Amino acid sequence: MLSVSNLSVQFGKRILFDEVNTKFLHGNCYGIIGANGAGKSTFLKIISGKMDPTSGHVSLESGKRMSVLTQDHYAFDDFPVLETVVMGNKDLFAIKSEIDALYANYTDENADKIGELQVKFEEMNGWNADSDAAAMLSNLGIKEEYHYTLMSELDGKQKVRVLIAQALFGNPDVLIMDEPTNDLDFETIAWLENFLANFDNTVIVVSHDRHFLDAVCTHISDIDFGKINHFSGNYTFWYESSQLAAKQRAQQNKKAEDKKKELEDFIRRFSANVAKSKQATSRKKMIEKL
Repeated sequence: MLSVSNLSVQFGKRILFDEVNTKFLHGNCYGIIGANGAGKSTFLKIISGKMDPTSGHVSLESGKRMSVLTQDHYAFDDFPVLETVVMGNKDLFAIKSEIDALYANYTDENADKIGELQVKFEEMNGWNADSDAAAMLSNLGIKEEYHYTLMSELDGKQKVRVLIAQALFGNPDVLIMDEPTNDLDFETIAWLENFLANFDNTVIVVSHDRHFLDAVCTHISDIDFGKINHFSGNYTFWYESSQLAAKQRAQQNKKAEDKKKELEDFIRRFSANVAKSKQATSRKKMIEKL
C-alpha cells in the first residue's frame, strides 16, 4: 500500500533516519511511537509529501488516495464548514467545482463536458457528498446550524473537529493523523476510536494518548536509532513485551557478569599455581568470549 525505500533524513550532523525500508499494509492501523525528538512528526510530513527526505523515496500504490489531518487551523477560514469537509476528497471536489463553473457559464458547447463530469461525479458517489459530510460533522459534535458558516467563525476546538471530518471524508485508502485527540472531549474521542477501529483501510497515527493507541492500533511502529520497526498488537502489548524483553536481557547480562566474576576469581587464585595454570588460561579465554 505505502512503501518507504532507503529513506534517510539528516539535519547538519544529526542523522534522524538512516536507510529506512518499511511498508504500511492495507487494513492495519500503525501507531508511531518514539522518544521526544525521535522524528515522529517529521516522518509523517515525509510520507505525506509535505517534506522531502535527504535521500530515498516514499511510494503510494497506484490509484490509491491519501488523506492527511491538517495541522493548520486557519487554512480554510475563507470556506464554509461543509465545503471544507468535502474538500478532503480533492478529486471529487475538483470535479464538483468544475461542474459548478461550467453551469455558471453554461453554453451548448460545454453541455457534453458537463455530462462527462457528472458521470465521473456519480461514480465517486458525489451526489451524496454533502449529506455524508453533514453526517460526519454531526457525529463529531458540529451542529447543523454551523454547517454553512465560515470556518473563521468557529473556535479552535470546533475547527479541530471539522478538520478531522475532512481527513476522514470519502474513505481514503491511507489516513495520516498527527495527535488527532488534541482538544477533543471524551465522547468525540470515543466516536473517533470506534470509527478507526472499524476502518478498513490503512491508518498511520502519532498520539501521546496511550488509551487511544490501545483502542485503535493493530501495530506499533517504534522509531529508535534512526530505524522504524513494526510490532504486532496495540500499545500495551508492545510495552509489556518490551519490558519483558528488557528484563530478560538484564537477567542474561547479570548471569554473564556473575560468570565473569567467578572465572576472574578462579584466575586470581590459581594463575600462579602450575598445576592449575592451564585451567586458569582456559578460563581467560572463556572471559574473552562473554
